[in-house]
Amino acid sequence: MTFLDLEDSVAPAEKVAARRKVVEAIKNLAWDDRVLCVRVNGWDTEWTYGDVIEVVGDAGDRLDEVMLPKVQSAAEVVALDLLLTQVEKRSGLPVGHVGIEAQIETTRGLINVEEICASSARLETIVFGPADFAASMEMPVLTGGVAVPEYPGDHFHYVFSKILMAGRANGLQVIDGPYLYVRDLDGLRDYARRTRVLGYDGKWALTPDQAVVLNEVYSPSQEQFDRAWDLLEAYRKATEEDRTGALMFGDEMIDEASRKIAQKFVVRGERAGLRRSAT
Repeated sequence: MTFLDLEDSVAPAEKVAARRKVVEAIKNLAWDDRVLCVRVNGWDTEWTYGDVIEVVGDAGDRLDEVMLPKVQSAAEVVALDLLLTQVEKRSGLPVGHVGIEAQIETTRGLINVEEICASSARLETIVFGPADFAASMEMPVLTGGVAVPEYPGDHFHYVFSKILMAGRANGLQVIDGPYLYVRDLDGLRDYARRTRVLGYDGKWALTPDQAVVLNEVYSPSQEQFDRAWDLLEAYRKATEEDRTGALMFGDEMIDEASRKIAQKFVVRGERAGLRRSAT
């Protein structure tokens, strides 16, 4: 997925002019088959409705999603959903064509994350924004999205878990935000593993080098992929041919819960381009 930004990376004096540049980029650049998203400005600014009307209204059907930053409540997602419906009707797009990604970047947004994740059928992804969240919490740090050595643990572990559970309960993709030390690839790898182990689908990359690291971290290894396939085959044989619901798979007892876990590995691996090794 790639997103074009109208929010934090654009100076206030350039906000309106940036809309036309984004539209032209969507129309004229080669995006292959990736998901293409535009981050608009939040509802606490004067630019949100203009961003949606001009960009979504003029970009055509190549635009897949709109990202809404600093979401504080379910009502903000509903408001974007209603505005998108009107713009789609005016522009001749199918109603529901444009999905929504919502960023959780404030304490209020985290408190309301369950309602936010259940607020709209357009909602596809929930994203954590660590830098703004650190500011909202008034944490004594100057860089968001990195480890804090002074804290005896992971200072965002509760936040990661709460967002993940709300997203998964509503069938959403869950993404971690950026790691701002862009040249520290070892630190990125270490920090990304924290959300990968919890079950996050991915993390923002700010550079091509970061993308290489993150694709490695969030994709199953070939060994994991092959073992998942073997587990699925053993479980299928046991349930369909031997009529048993639990069995030994090497040194491990497996059952229906094991099948569900293995199926997730297979889906992730296939998305990453893995194929089952020849046996």
